[in-house]
Amino acid sequence: PPVMKLNPNTMKLSDNTLTVLKNFAGINNSILVKEGKRLRTISVAKNILAEAEIKEDFPKDFAIYDLNQFLNGLSLHQDPDLDFKEDSYVTIREGKRRVKYFFADPNVIISPPEKEINLPTQDVCFQLDSSTLEKLLKAAAVYQLPDLSAVGEAGVIKLVVRDKKNDTSNEFAIVVGETDKEFSFNFKVENIKIIPGAYDVVVSSKLLSEFKNTKYDLKYYIALEPDSTFN
Repeated sequence: PPVMKLNPNTMKLSDNTLTVLKNFAGINNSILVKEGKRLRTISVAKNILAEAEIKEDFPKDFAIYDLNQFLNGLSLHQDPDLDFKEDSYVTIREGKRRVKYFFADPNVIISPPEKEINLPTQDVCFQLDSSTLEKLLKAAAVYQLPDLSAVGEAGVIKLVVRDKKNDTSNEFAIVVGETDKEFSFNFKVENIKIIPGAYDVVVSSKLLSEFKNTKYDLKYYIALEPDSTFN
């Protein structure tokens, strides 16, 4: 029998890509996917931007208004094929089942600017391993602490979860590196919407940071709070 040629409009999504999309849905529940191998999203408040290089190659641009719903729909199948032949919807196929999932109007979606993001300066760098990240976020949840700070003092960099507004707040700190500088780079815990794992972190005193995860080929740019200090 003739070999069935795989339609270039048809693809499957790998577990890695589904993990990235699920994470992106927590940053912005709508997404504009561009043709090619790169996924990008930005939060509605524009203080978190994420981008990932993926294995799949999307055949066209398309917009999804409710990404969580789309992913939950995919999870009804074992191993679906996505067919992007039509302009207005994707067909999700498995065995005898067909789902038409309609795209959104890209103009209603807050999507990242075209131009590349670069950190204006690179003032402090440290490595964040997965257990440190997990412990900090867990402590923040247990003690209901809203702030995460990278603090440089007495020769070390500490990551601290705390409530900056409250002098008697519980604090949980882990040393992550050495420094000869003094600073307090402040984040909102709710903005640390990153996939669990190890990160290389670079912080700019111009209130922007980059969290880079090599396992997923993933980067997050996260804004700092304006009360951050750097001497």
